[in-house]
Amino acid sequence: MMKILCIALGGAAGALARYAVGGKVQGWSSSTFPWGTMAVNLSGCLLIGLLAGLFERAATGPDVRALVLIGFLGAYTTFSTFGLESLNLLRDREYGWLTVNVLVSNVGGLTLAAAGLVLSRTLAGLLARGGT
Repeated sequence: MMKILCIALGGAAGALARYAVGGKVQGWSSSTFPWGTMAVNLSGCLLIGLLAGLFERAATGPDVRALVLIGFLGAYTTFSTFGLESLNLLRDREYGWLTVNVLVSNVGGLTLAAAGLVLSRTLAGLLARGGT
């Protein structure tokens, strides 16, 4: 029951963060391109890689992992919105922007998740050696 509560609380916080970050980023552009969704999804990929790597090394309980990885980041990132916005770009015959959205979101997401994981493992290794 505690894990379910953690996921729910993390999900509520993640959804609010997504709304705030996505709206702020989208507000910086007058374009209809979904910059806000892309920013949220890419930053979420970086965060999940970074935190998964940190959680590998730290004595992190399953409830904390559920709160952060499933709840918060699950609600923060949004693959369904990415899919709909990509379909809208296709419908509007915005083929160049569609290509950018699909490639940057997918390749960039994988790259940032990997970068976060490598970064967290590198930092953990440095800290284990006393920062040298």
